[in-house]
Amino acid sequence: QVQLVESGGGSVEAGGSLRLSCAASGYNYNYRTSCMGWFRQIPGKEREEVATISTGVGSTYYADSVKGRFTISEDNAKKTVYLEMNSLKPEDTAMYYCAARLLSRCWASPKAADFNDWGQGTQVTVSS
Repeated sequence: QVQLVESGGGSVEAGGSLRLSCAASGYNYNYRTSCMGWFRQIPGKEREEVATISTGVGSTYYADSVKGRFTISEDNAKKTVYLEMNSLKPEDTAMYYCAARLLSRCWASPKAADFNDWGQGTQVTVSS
């Protein structure tokens, strides 16, 4: 099992930027063979994919709603995944969760149920 700790959430005005971080620890698997990513959720709705990255490979997937505005990246040495969020909109307001599926590459349009490990979440609020 892996422990995931998110940081970097907060409140910004529309058009602003935030950078989320997710640090992974507590496992002996080769970090280079995992799918890690970000999901978000608002009350009453399902948790939805934002972006994922195959660690060590660098291939990425994005939800259509964030393409061109968000960028997911990784630092293998630090076992950390980042989500750079630019041109934020009020509809980006949500709790953002880091997720991991070890020993797996990422794929298009994953579901939250496909991921085994989750962070505690970090709130992002965008005001108009």
